[in-house]
Amino acid sequence: MTMFYFVAQQTMFFTIPLMIVALGGLFSEKSGVVNIALEGKMIVGAFAGILFIRTFQEALPGQPVLMLGILVAIAAGIIVSLLHAYASINLNANQIISGVAINMFAPAFAVYTSRLITGTQNMHFLNQFRIESVPGLGSIPFIGPMLFQNTYITTYLGFAILAVSAFVLYKTKFGLRLRACGEHPQAADSVGVSVTKMRYSGVILSGALAGLGGLIWVIPISTIFSGAVNGYGFLALAVLIFGAWKPQRILLAALFFGFMQAIAASYSAIGFLNNLNIPAHFYRMTPFIATLIVLAFTSKNTVAPRAAGQPYDKGGR
Repeated sequence: MTMFYFVAQQTMFFTIPLMIVALGGLFSEKSGVVNIALEGKMIVGAFAGILFIRTFQEALPGQPVLMLGILVAIAAGIIVSLLHAYASINLNANQIISGVAINMFAPAFAVYTSRLITGTQNMHFLNQFRIESVPGLGSIPFIGPMLFQNTYITTYLGFAILAVSAFVLYKTKFGLRLRACGEHPQAADSVGVSVTKMRYSGVILSGALAGLGGLIWVIPISTIFSGAVNGYGFLALAVLIFGAWKPQRILLAALFFGFMQAIAASYSAIGFLNNLNIPAHFYRMTPFIATLIVLAFTSKNTVAPRAAGQPYDKGGR
C-alpha cells in the first residue's frame, strides 16, 4: 500500500495544476475567447510567484509566504491576460495568433528578467510548504495517507476552485451570461448583457487561474524554476477538450493525465516499472502520447462553445 499512496500523492501534485489551468481555459472559452496562451500565463505566474517567495521566505517562512506568492502569481496572470483580452476583444485580432505571441513572449521574459535579477535563469527557492500530516484527517485509514499526508495546501485550494467554478458557471446569473456570450453573443447583447465586459471577465479569470496553476505546478515537484512549465499549458488545453468544457469531466480528465505524468516523473521509484529496463525517454513521452491517443478518439464527440474564437460583431446574426 505504501507504493499506492506514493503514486496517489504524486498524481495529485500533477492533477491539481492541470485542473486549475484547464478551468481557467474553460472560463475564457465559455465567454467566446479561445485561450491558447495558457502556457505563457502559467510561466509568468510561476515566475512572479517564485520570485516573490524567493525574496521574502526568510522574513515570512512557511505557509504565509506561499499564500502571498499565490496572490502575486494570480496578479501576474491577470496582467498578461489583459493583453490577450485587449487584442482579442477590442482590436478583434486573431485569438490564436495573440495567444501564440504570449506563449513566445513569456519564457523569454522570465529568463531575461531572472538573469537580470539573480544572474541566472534558474531561480532556486526553499520548499518549506509540504504538510506531513493534516491534524485529525491524516490518521483516517486509507484516505488519510492518500490525501492528507505529504501534501500541500494547494491541493485543497484546487478542489475548492473546482467547486466554486462549477457553482459560478451553472448556478449564477454571471455564469449564465458568460455562457450566453460564448454561444450566441448577439442574443446576449439583445437582452442587455455587455459582451465586452463578460468576455473580459472570462479572460481575466482565465489569466488568474493560469497564473495560479503555474506556481502550483512548480511548488510540489521542484525547488528550481527555469522559465518553463514543460508544455503543461498545452496539456491543460487537452484536458479542457477531453473534459468537454465541463468542470466535472475536467476533473476526471486531469486525474487521467495527472496519473500519466506521475508515472513519467516517478517511474524509477516504482519497483516493477524500474525493473522493466525501458528507456527513461519513453516514460517522459507517456503523457503526450496519451494526449494524442485520447484526443484522436474523443475530440470528434466534444463540442466547443459555438462562438469561441469569433470576434463579436454587434451587427452580425
